[in-house]
Amino acid sequence: MDMGEFIMSNKVVISIKRLVPALIIGPASWLGPYIVMLGLFLPALLQELDAEHKVAMLALFAATGSIISAISNMVAGALSDNTHSRFGKRAPWIVGGAFFFMLSMIGAAFSEGVTMLLICWSIGQIALNFIVAPMVAWLDFAADEHKGKASSAYGGLGMALGNNGFNVIGAMFLGQFRLGFIIFGVITFIGVLLATLLVHEPSNLGEKEEAGEEKQHYSFSMDSLRQVFPAWHIGRDYYLALIGKVFLGIGNFAITGYILYIMTDFLKLGDQTQAGIQLVNSIMFFIGVFMGFFAGPIADKFKILKLPVACSALFLALGALALYLSHDMTGVTIYAFCAGIGMGLWNSLDNYLNLQVIPDKDRVGFFLGVYNVGNSLPQAIGPVIAAAAIGIIGFSGVFVVSMVFALIASLCIFSIRGVAR
Repeated sequence: MDMGEFIMSNKVVISIKRLVPALIIGPASWLGPYIVMLGLFLPALLQELDAEHKVAMLALFAATGSIISAISNMVAGALSDNTHSRFGKRAPWIVGGAFFFMLSMIGAAFSEGVTMLLICWSIGQIALNFIVAPMVAWLDFAADEHKGKASSAYGGLGMALGNNGFNVIGAMFLGQFRLGFIIFGVITFIGVLLATLLVHEPSNLGEKEEAGEEKQHYSFSMDSLRQVFPAWHIGRDYYLALIGKVFLGIGNFAITGYILYIMTDFLKLGDQTQAGIQLVNSIMFFIGVFMGFFAGPIADKFKILKLPVACSALFLALGALALYLSHDMTGVTIYAFCAGIGMGLWNSLDNYLNLQVIPDKDRVGFFLGVYNVGNSLPQAIGPVIAAAAIGIIGFSGVFVVSMVFALIASLCIFSIRGVAR
């Protein structure tokens, strides 16, 4: 066995020195290319294939992707929980998902029609979630005293780099977006493979015989639904964390999904629009990275977790309030700082919080997969709710939606009983 790993009470623990770089490289390698493809390459290719219906087509791709993500995330997590191989339970699915994601994006690059593109994109969504669900379960490989550091590495640093660090490079391929699909698909595969090699998950073949009969009761039939999803009184804290994640995501995407129109149509920044967007992205990126470095270690040292996660939602609500009250660059700046602190804290610590409230420690991958639905669902319904609010009371409705949903998210986290503070 590698000196950087050991097994304690049937639980694999990986050295934090190996785990941290893997938890930065891994999520950055799948999220960064995905954000670029979704935000730049896919709209450009749809413009080429069906310019007349590009808006409706983009909505179709987004909705289809969200539905596929929600289902495949849970399935991938459950399958990895029950996998036994010489490479461990997570690695085979992560590497396999990265390989098929790369192939599907190469297929997208050569698509000559919307139907073929939708098929490739859908396969890519499935493959992507077979990376995401098992990879976030790597957090459970960290020793208890290092779980905050691991969570910060994944959410605070890896996700921050993925969300913001690849767009500059991606913009260079806008004139060759088909080539961009191929290159960024390859980047995902290489980066994910490197992260998996860094983790070097040990074989778990020895668990196979022990797990045989015990795992049989975890089926996906309707008769066993209450075993798959525990009753409220058993999984109360987990469900509150999940609801909080969904509501915070809606509060966040209500604004970020319409940030361009907020700048142009509501704040009427005119020539300052580009500067405003760059300001928001820059501030949120640097604060997010800062939180990634410090939030986890501080949570580990002072044994605080619930309070900073709950307060992170309050910061997002405060940022939305700033935009509601101040319709200029001052409001934009205050929003960027508050939302940067809020989302930086949340991304750094929410997965750590979820690990503490999972109702069945033998199904970490499955429950983290369900929890990840909180990422895809808000992307689908957040802009819809915001659009309805805009239609009823104008753009100020976006900020009201963001504030209300963020406050509810904070209340959910504060209501968790199993984590003291």
